[in-house]
Amino acid sequence: MRPFGFKDKFGYLFGDFGNDFFFALVGSFLMVYYTDVFQINPATVGGLFLLARLWDAIADITWGRFIDTRKAGKNGKFKPWIFRMSIPLVISGVLMFVHIPGMSNGFYIAYAYVTYILWGTLYSTVNIPYGSMASVITADPVERTTLSTWRSLGATLAQLIVGVLGPLLMFVNNEANANRFLMGAVIFGILSIASYMACYKLTVERVVMDENHKPNMNLKKTLKGLLKNKPLIVFLIGSLIFLINLMLIGTVNTYLFKDYFGNAQLLSVFSLVQSATILIGMPIVKPLVAKFGKKEVAASGFLLSTIVYFILFLLPNLSAVQYICILSLGLFGYALFNLISWAFITDLVDYHEHVTGMREDATIYSIYSFARKVGQAVAGGIGGIAVAAVGYNAELQSQAASTLDGIHLLATLVPSIGLLLVFICMAFFYPLNKKRTAELVSVLNKKRSDKDSL
Repeated sequence: MRPFGFKDKFGYLFGDFGNDFFFALVGSFLMVYYTDVFQINPATVGGLFLLARLWDAIADITWGRFIDTRKAGKNGKFKPWIFRMSIPLVISGVLMFVHIPGMSNGFYIAYAYVTYILWGTLYSTVNIPYGSMASVITADPVERTTLSTWRSLGATLAQLIVGVLGPLLMFVNNEANANRFLMGAVIFGILSIASYMACYKLTVERVVMDENHKPNMNLKKTLKGLLKNKPLIVFLIGSLIFLINLMLIGTVNTYLFKDYFGNAQLLSVFSLVQSATILIGMPIVKPLVAKFGKKEVAASGFLLSTIVYFILFLLPNLSAVQYICILSLGLFGYALFNLISWAFITDLVDYHEHVTGMREDATIYSIYSFARKVGQAVAGGIGGIAVAAVGYNAELQSQAASTLDGIHLLATLVPSIGLLLVFICMAFFYPLNKKRTAELVSVLNKKRSDKDSL
């Protein structure tokens, strides 16, 4: 077996590169596709997003427990599921953007429910094993942090492609075009499958637990351990609020640029700037974490984002370019968290092992994914209801002034309040600062050493 190296990092990058072609497409454009192409009421779309994501959250937990009870095969424990389920996942993603002209409103609502829920369920079958892989590609905690950074780069590159090409490809004369949306879904689907296969080929699962000495998977013991895991609980709450904000921003921004600023294609510029903040943050986040700690870097970034979004709320008459320039500082703030968020999960898995004596990577990862899905569900529900509440009407050529003001408020003040809550969670309630994280690693290493000596 070859040693851990660049090929594994590059392969792991491809996993989220494949994930985010459709995740970014859905997060940024599915809402407007449903309202403008299917002509579904925004509040109805919000209800769909809420219900589907709650179902996805349950699917994540179920799949995580299922994976943790499987034995590793010749190609590992997690990789085979990426190989088996990626093609059905991509096919379901393309089906979401198939528009059959002339059907009833009830048909479009039913079609949206079936295809969106199917895609979300299949997404769990690929994303849960992919996210859990980091702990078995290498046992080195520093290299696991590196994998988190490479994963973030993969997601960023996919988001950049979708964010920049999407508006140019899928909107004609500032209007959503059904045929162009389908063409975009097919193109991104092909890229997604190629990426999943690259992830499968380039990565190696090296860390294999001896099944003869593996602790019994006791659900009762797991649940008790989760309730004692304060870092996990606080991190889940903070992540839940952050994901609600992030998804709400992604939903509202389409309307902000399309209607408030009058140019949907400026979303491409926004996506370029958003991706640039990730790329700028990549080389500096590791030394920042080494010096100050993950908790400290994340909290500082959230505080910066909070201030920037509040400033944008106070300045409603900015041009689109001025808005994006100021916003770039806020995007950089939470880019720092995005770059290290997956490294937090390793600490939480370690803490769970410390409390329970059981190493349950897929279970902990699926719980985090559960929180993300709940956040996306709430954001989808709130996003649709909020857009409807400010008076958005897809049949109007131009929206009322009060609707435009409401869209601006949803894009600025609401995220500012949410990000402030995340800052409070991370700064004042998350217990694993730099010092305590180092102590945790030391205690676990001693426990494992003592076991090996027996």
